[in-house]
Amino acid sequence: MSQESRLPDTTAGTGSEGAGQARADAAGAGEARADAAGRAHAGAAGAGEARAGDALPPYVERVLEVAELIPPGRVMTYGDVAEWLGEGGPRQVGRVMSLYGGAVPWWRVVRADGVLLPGHELRALAHYRAEGTPLKAASRAAEGHLPRLDMRRARWDGGGHTEGHT
Repeated sequence: MSQESRLPDTTAGTGSEGAGQARADAAGAGEARADAAGRAHAGAAGAGEARAGDALPPYVERVLEVAELIPPGRVMTYGDVAEWLGEGGPRQVGRVMSLYGGAVPWWRVVRADGVLLPGHELRALAHYRAEGTPLKAASRAAEGHLPRLDMRRARWDGGGHTEGHT
């Protein structure tokens, strides 16, 4: 993924009205994310470690902002998100999404092979069908298996959203 095809940094001013709205939307969503993620993380990590309203770590915020920018019907891999951010890797992005992704369109951040997220296949598939995300039908040999994402057609490189990213 080239530098030119990356998503905007919604924390930096770009001077454009559209980007300003994106930052405002992201800020409002960030507050909701922090509240929801704080509750989810507190339950997963144990009492007292995180409370509703606690600020999320900066890396978590950046990963979740990227997930929110992916348009309906398109996806980015865990590695794509890490590459765009210029830090971490697919596993770190996956960890963020597993702990905090419930407040964002989590189904748009996917495995590179197009396999649906284990344990969430049916929920993700419903989202993909509703959004018109390109899918590959399960082969006849894969009777009873779910389709995969058509990564060649569904993958989004952040095109059209390059202003403000450094």
